[in-house]
Amino acid sequence: MTTLPAPPALRLGTRRSALATTQSQTVADALTAATGRAVELVEVTTLGDTSSEHLTQIGGTGVFVTALRAALLEGSIDLAVHSLKDLPTADEPGLVLAAVPLREDPRDALVARDGLTLGELPVGARIGTGSPRRAAQLLALGLGHEPEPVRGNVDTRLAMVTDGRLDAVVLARAGLLRLGREHQVTEVLDPLQVLPAPGQGAPAIECRGADHQLVELLQVLEDPDARIAVTAERALLAALVAGCTAPVGALAEVVEGDAGGLGISLRAIVAAPRGTVVLRPSLGGPAGA
Repeated sequence: MTTLPAPPALRLGTRRSALATTQSQTVADALTAATGRAVELVEVTTLGDTSSEHLTQIGGTGVFVTALRAALLEGSIDLAVHSLKDLPTADEPGLVLAAVPLREDPRDALVARDGLTLGELPVGARIGTGSPRRAAQLLALGLGHEPEPVRGNVDTRLAMVTDGRLDAVVLARAGLLRLGREHQVTEVLDPLQVLPAPGQGAPAIECRGADHQLVELLQVLEDPDARIAVTAERALLAALVAGCTAPVGALAEVVEGDAGGLGISLRAIVAAPRGTVVLRPSLGGPAGA
């Protein structure tokens, strides 16, 4: 009997950061476990990784995904893993969002000096964040804290607290969990205080739409509830014509509907950069609407 050769390893494009490669390796391992296909990581440098400017200065939208999408379209990788919150809401011609895997905790987390919580930090405390959304919501709480813009990877930001340059930083809890830094969290922020970014905590797997076999293969990683929730959150972002750096937060959850089917609950916040004007819409409806 002739043994057929194993199919070539799938080339999975990922950003170079420790956070991105850890997330991508998790996806690669899950795909291999579910399908038997070998997967190799291909690191791609993006503008968001190389620029030291604040994201709002370099355009914000798409800075972490454009290079990965270009690699997909030119055929140097077969699939790409993104943090879904970094994806522009507009579709990229030729590419499809083939799978939204199980979402991790979407909430933000505080890492503060001396084990303090947000309410325990003194007036004037310097809280580092690279997100206008987080800064606006922190200001809207009226606790007298001073958000300070920061760039850098997770460990760089955590070091700013350790060495006293900042009193605290706010980061995505999912990223801290992924890197094994959960023990440094002093408070997980309730979404009633600070809503996460649309899509936060959810991985996104893109591939070429013409690669029908791969699109079908990637369905083994799809989590339907995660897809429903992030689609609702991103629809809000698209309706507001807002990018991933806009001061907009949203969190959708799949819930039991009134008629016994699945429903969806969406909470959102739209704020002015200094937190002076805040809208907090919420709505619900059938999950399939």
